[in-house]
Amino acid sequence: MSMNRQQKRMLQKQGEIDADGAPVRRRRQPTSGSRPQQRTGPIQFMSEVRGEMRKVAWPSRSETVNYSIVVLVTIIVLTSMIYGLDWFFSTLVLNLFAN
Repeated sequence: MSMNRQQKRMLQKQGEIDADGAPVRRRRQPTSGSRPQQRTGPIQFMSEVRGEMRKVAWPSRSETVNYSIVVLVTIIVLTSMIYGLDWFFSTLVLNLFAN
């Protein structure tokens, strides 16, 4: 494998290759021997959830209403555009093949 000096130095620092450029073979340590993590109880879980929910920046009622109106208007406009284009192209294709 050809590599430039910079790559070789980086891989040597990481311990991937030796001074000659040959790969260093190391066995991975088995992960099953590590200590298992402690499970969180339901009471601690709920208290952490409550703490995270307090950090959320909730929108006000007026912001929610405004965003809902914007979404509904956008849906109506896009649906109308798609319907119009569908009608136009279907009419065009039907007239094209009818004649």
